[in-house]
Amino acid sequence: MKKLCLLLLTLILVACGTDRHHFEIDGRLTNLNQGEFYVYSPDGGIEGLDTIKVEGGRFSYEIPCERECLLVVVFPNFSEQPVFAQPGKSIDIKGDASHLKELEITGSDDNELMTKFRHAIANASPPEIEKHVGLFVSDHAESPVGPYLVSKYLLRKPQPDYKQAYRLLLSLQSHQPRNAYLNRLLVQTKPLTEASFGTLPAFTATDVNGKHVSSASLSSAPVAVIYTWATWSYESIELQQRLNDRSNSADGKPQVLGICLDADRKECLKGLENRGIDWAIVCDERLFESPLVRKLGLTAVPDNLLLQHGRVVARGLSTDDLMNRLEKMH
Repeated sequence: MKKLCLLLLTLILVACGTDRHHFEIDGRLTNLNQGEFYVYSPDGGIEGLDTIKVEGGRFSYEIPCERECLLVVVFPNFSEQPVFAQPGKSIDIKGDASHLKELEITGSDDNELMTKFRHAIANASPPEIEKHVGLFVSDHAESPVGPYLVSKYLLRKPQPDYKQAYRLLLSLQSHQPRNAYLNRLLVQTKPLTEASFGTLPAFTATDVNGKHVSSASLSSAPVAVIYTWATWSYESIELQQRLNDRSNSADGKPQVLGICLDADRKECLKGLENRGIDWAIVCDERLFESPLVRKLGLTAVPDNLLLQHGRVVARGLSTDDLMNRLEKMH
């Protein structure tokens, strides 16, 4: 009888929530009846790119989860929402699909902290947002939200503040020594604090067509661009297209290398169809864990390096700034 009661209790608990080896997302959106979201993890919480189906404005997503990890949900308008996963947790996402910046996420402390932060900076200027990031890191040094905020608002801005970002990341590491995402950011950011610019690091790679690619050809060109893109990032696709338009119209074409951060080479190749891209595209299916991405200190999609005679003269430029710089260099 006791065994039967225990079994029934176990079944009830499982039915009422997520077990301690899984993480679950439940969501409800107005103004979106059917659709599909992408989701990926920059710290290996899931492999590759996954999808979340929306039916009748509702969606659910569950993954095996043995440790805390960061998930990034990519919506149809290509905006991103970080989700902080923990074993045994279940979170709720509610909102209006036409106002995705106002999503409410409840169910765990970290996701609720992220929601409060987004509300706090809703009308803030970039300098004010950076101050908010610093205060958040100081007040919540144990939260995995901190590394994400440093990456998004200090490392991904047009002119990144690598030294300040590195200082904040170091202060977080003493409280989160096992945070894989934080440790990856530290590895990427440290060399940028010492030499954000200078000689292009030597590398070799293989592009999606099986051809050999190296730093040598880029270093020998008067002007070169290395950029990241992904089929799920509209902003990066726009950058790629504008580079292509310029390349087709300019007398002095820059040497270009694209690094695709899709988790599936087939998706990358599909995204290149009928786009007329004639430069090398590398896609090693390892997202931000790509050795090439890490060696070059690229931290976002899109991101870029601008080279002149083999020296990095700018990095992390907006699309408009990159185009303007190219115009002046030819």
